[in-house]
Amino acid sequence: MPPPDPAPDRATVSGRELDGESAEWLRGLGGTGAGRDQAVARLHEMLLRVARAELRRRGAHIPIGGPELDDLAYHAAADALLAITGKLEQFRGDSRFTTWAYKFVIFEVSGQLARHFWRTPAVVMEAADWDRLPDRLGLDPAADAQARDLLAKLRRAVQDELTPRQRRVFTAIVLNGIPLDAVVAELSSSRNAIYKTMFDARRKLRASLVANGYLESDEGRRS
Repeated sequence: MPPPDPAPDRATVSGRELDGESAEWLRGLGGTGAGRDQAVARLHEMLLRVARAELRRRGAHIPIGGPELDDLAYHAAADALLAITGKLEQFRGDSRFTTWAYKFVIFEVSGQLARHFWRTPAVVMEAADWDRLPDRLGLDPAADAQARDLLAKLRRAVQDELTPRQRRVFTAIVLNGIPLDAVVAELSSSRNAIYKTMFDARRKLRASLVANGYLESDEGRRS
């Protein structure tokens, strides 16, 4: 059996001359046999380093760590590797190959975090959590009895006044503490859109509390 044809020369892509490193990556990953295996192993190692670094960068905002965080990094690197090797023909040389590859693993890190937090949310709000909710909303009940009445009304307002999407976003961020980036990824949305949803939800809740005499209106506070 004749030996397999060598990988085609990919020194140029879409008329662009590639830098030496990018051309080497494409030749290795587009080849066969041991050479390709080595390139894939090198790429996975690089993606894993990037995934770990990105998760550490986000570490201050996510309540997970240790083996669980490392597991997310492995999954993100593995999924990014599959995406990259399946889309080599889409590399157009607009940037270095490594820069192009980094985008895949950063995207997968966001996706892994989103799936993690939506799989394991703190679904049940305990009484102590509801007691802390006024502080999260910038409210300050004057007395315990008033606080209990306020929380009861607030719970009803969350259920009755908000749209399903507003309730979902409010519950995820305010009640369950899911990071904003995870909500954005899960809902295939944008930061600005989620901010707007939260703003509208908070405005509705405040209006409901004002209308029922639990809070003073902005006009009343200014007078």
